[in-house]
Amino acid sequence: MKSRAIRIDRHGGPEELKMVEVDVGEPGPGEIRIRHKAIGLNFIDTYQRSGLYPFAMPLQLGMEAAGVVEAVGEGVTHLRVGDRAAYASQPPGAYCEVRVMPAKCVCQLPDAISFETGAAMMLKGLTAQYLLRKTLPAEGLQTGDFILFHAAAGGVGLIACQWARALGLQLIGTAGTDAKCQLALAHGAAHAINYSTENFAARVKDITGGKGVKVVYDSVGKDTFEGSLDCLRPFGLLAIFGNGSGPVPPFNLGQLGAKGSLYVTRPTLFTHMATRESTQAMADELFAVVASGDVKIPIDQRYPLTEVQQAHRDLEARKTTGCTVLTL
Repeated sequence: MKSRAIRIDRHGGPEELKMVEVDVGEPGPGEIRIRHKAIGLNFIDTYQRSGLYPFAMPLQLGMEAAGVVEAVGEGVTHLRVGDRAAYASQPPGAYCEVRVMPAKCVCQLPDAISFETGAAMMLKGLTAQYLLRKTLPAEGLQTGDFILFHAAAGGVGLIACQWARALGLQLIGTAGTDAKCQLALAHGAAHAINYSTENFAARVKDITGGKGVKVVYDSVGKDTFEGSLDCLRPFGLLAIFGNGSGPVPPFNLGQLGAKGSLYVTRPTLFTHMATRESTQAMADELFAVVASGDVKIPIDQRYPLTEVQQAHRDLEARKTTGCTVLTL
């Protein structure tokens, strides 16, 4: 069987993304073959393309998609041929029409959720789930607590704004334009700060009456690291889950003591998804909050798979909001 796929032969810019034809075989033990209906676009895709996260070449990109199961390998019991399914999964390879892949991170997609929504929400929604539900400060989170979420108008951010509101948390979101701040507010953020025109750390202290927040969720990295630490109350947690502005440089651990016995962690989604059972439990919670209407998945951009180079350019230029899908 043949499939069109997007592949790179070396790390570099969006121009390295090339459409090729690949052979797709039968699934082996623990694997499935899936025909995609929609594919999700994520910032991690640009890290893998550029070489910030290096991979062996050639590399077929893409971390999430939704479609229909075409074949099931030996030992796979939670999926059947014909099932609607969605996933966020290692290894990369979602930028294609058909692929064979490990089954453990693939979940049945409820009928109430469309293929586009499934493709758009798995990586970002499961990221929001492990952050808000599992990456918690030492003192926990209670109703009414303030949290800070950078890039609140992005794909993960808009899901987190809604989910935090459903949990009774007061999410303070940051974004780079007034329009993006309004978008975060419209999706449930209690406050929004334009970090290109305001000192976000000072504003956070104003909003919280000088106390700071219990936790900062930071996917920006280098540019926000120092300010994020300054936003935390004693025993607060800084969870760095991305590097949108570049990786955080080495720093003196003594800062954490001086600023109030702070905690810093660098979690990853796939540590949380190490088993099929943990993946399913996370997905069940995501599906439930989306099906209830508490969290809506904003798909603000659609690009044909053939226009993936432009999709990457727009993503890196911060021209996108919410979620983006590649269509077939």
